[in-house]
Amino acid sequence: MRGPRYNPGMTAVFGHLNPDTDAITAALVYANLLRRQGLDATPYRLGELNFETAFVLREAGVDAPELLTSLPEGSAVALVDHNESAQSLPGLKGLNVTHVVDHHRLGDLETTQPATLRFDPVGCTATILLRLHLEANLPVEPLDARLMLSAVLSDTLHFRSPTTTAADREAVAFLAQVAGVQDVTAYALAMFAAKSDLGDTPASTLLKMDYKVFPFGAQKWGVGVIETTNPAYVFGRQAELLAAMQAEKGVSGLDGLVLSVVDILNETNRTIVTGESEAAVLGEAFAAVTVDHVADLGDRISRKKQIVPTLEAYFAR
Repeated sequence: MRGPRYNPGMTAVFGHLNPDTDAITAALVYANLLRRQGLDATPYRLGELNFETAFVLREAGVDAPELLTSLPEGSAVALVDHNESAQSLPGLKGLNVTHVVDHHRLGDLETTQPATLRFDPVGCTATILLRLHLEANLPVEPLDARLMLSAVLSDTLHFRSPTTTAADREAVAFLAQVAGVQDVTAYALAMFAAKSDLGDTPASTLLKMDYKVFPFGAQKWGVGVIETTNPAYVFGRQAELLAAMQAEKGVSGLDGLVLSVVDILNETNRTIVTGESEAAVLGEAFAAVTVDHVADLGDRISRKKQIVPTLEAYFAR
């Protein structure tokens, strides 16, 4: 691990590998909340920032958390926006998980002692963090409000995602007022524009910007997502992305790998598939036709709610 602030009595707070805006901001906000409640907590990240998250932190005037690559066995950790070991710090099972705040399914989480767990079926971890502030009767600080607001807008695609709940909408209304964001729509569009400004980013980086590995029965699949307002740019680099996907599939020993290209504004999903085996699975699971390595998944834009559960059900059969 690099980061001079680490000490044995500290709780390290971090989100998942290949972090998105929710994972990064949740680490920052939850670490601050824990400190306000008397616990020595420090936020970290498990990967590089994507373009949207870099924009959010820059606009807020906040430095990115330090990169964490390992911790001594038995170290206290608080997980945000994830709870599965495949998406977390290597060696998680040897660490002391003391806190978890998450809005995903319960995976293979194990703890060595009773832990503080908070799982709510909402669109974003930040919505849960707001609830934790209110339940603790602690005022939300304006900077934390801006970070949480950004996370909810990102995870729900400004309420376009089917994961959006009434609680997420209420959180945005509350947080925008505390953060002093007058035009939420304009801010969300600026975030999405930053997310879509991919430039000459290497294909291998594009693949991993929002990427998770899932066990489906005896199989292990990589499921990546690129959310963008300019899908034409992504498909203009399809050959590069396919090469990167095929390389990653071989190196990581995956049984399948797909990359969903989500058009944020039109709410559509065209998914790049690595090969014939993936095309066959998507054909049976989603009734999706694959042409030239691209499967049309229609309006299924949520990996958490629409993609992964359908694949789980398919492999369970």
